[in-house]
Amino acid sequence: MKLARTLRLDISDENVFEWPAPSGEWAISGGFEFSNWTEANLTGKARQAFSNGWYSIESGGRASFVGVCKITDSELEQLKKTLAHTFVEHYGAPNLDAAYPVASEEIDQMCEMCEDFEENTLLMVSRRLTELGVEETYRSRAPQEASLEAFAVHGSVE
Repeated sequence: MKLARTLRLDISDENVFEWPAPSGEWAISGGFEFSNWTEANLTGKARQAFSNGWYSIESGGRASFVGVCKITDSELEQLKKTLAHTFVEHYGAPNLDAAYPVASEEIDQMCEMCEDFEENTLLMVSRRLTELGVEETYRSRAPQEASLEAFAVHGSVE
């Protein structure tokens, strides 16, 4: 199974996002955060997060780039629980029983997308507001000689 991890290829995320995600955190699109946004919300660093920020499940930060990596079943389950807690604590979900299926769906969609790519593929997201809501498009860059392990550590050191 595959998911994506945040990457920092330079320091630009520190300058463009209100909450930049550290390199190496598991990520999803995070478009849910913008579901009720209008043009009035698209100013400053919030505009940048909307336009091209991936959402880090662990910190809630944003990253411009993510890379496709393998993930274990136990890591995946923990991420679903973490995101469900976030939905309750920060996004108004009534309880964990209601939030967990939505969190699972968000993460499963990202896993499905990542399965189409080789490990170490670099992914970028672009969003725009339309009359029907938020539209997301994705771009990818094939892996180069350097693997993501140079940027993001996977698993335990033990």
